[in-house]
Amino acid sequence: MNTSNKSAHPMRPLFKRLAALALVVGVAVTVGVTAIAHTAGGGGWHHGRAMTEADMDAHVDAMLQHIYAEIDVTDAQKAQIDPLVKQAVAECAPLHDKFRAAHVDLLALFGADRVDRDAIERVRSENMRLADEATQRVARLVGDVADVLTPEQRKTLVARITQMHAEVHE
Repeated sequence: MNTSNKSAHPMRPLFKRLAALALVVGVAVTVGVTAIAHTAGGGGWHHGRAMTEADMDAHVDAMLQHIYAEIDVTDAQKAQIDPLVKQAVAECAPLHDKFRAAHVDLLALFGADRVDRDAIERVRSENMRLADEATQRVARLVGDVADVLTPEQRKTLVARITQMHAEVHE
């Protein structure tokens, strides 16, 4: 009676596929949770502590001064760009707090005895809404700053950013 071997044999590939799928899902969950922890939970940390509003203002000012020097911005342009950037940062700051709160919510949902998929989806959906809001604000800032800079300054800035990205990803 070799029929038991023949009936078990077709299940072996299915078992292997399910085991491989379980491994992939496990790795994906691990990577996802780690990514969430590093982006949402670790974001805004500066020298081992959360950035204060004063830290953020100083960071934005230093960044702007660096950019201004890179592309030879005039004082008149600085006077226009500074408030645009600072307003955008002020408008996006509450979003950072909401992302951090969502991170805490996701970790609580993930660690619960019973996983509430609907609640996870609600958190994901809200995060997507917040991300859309943030990217819309950044896009508006990019357009506003582009209106202030000359085409040559914009091209110089694009070249510098492209160079920095290439150096980071080498």
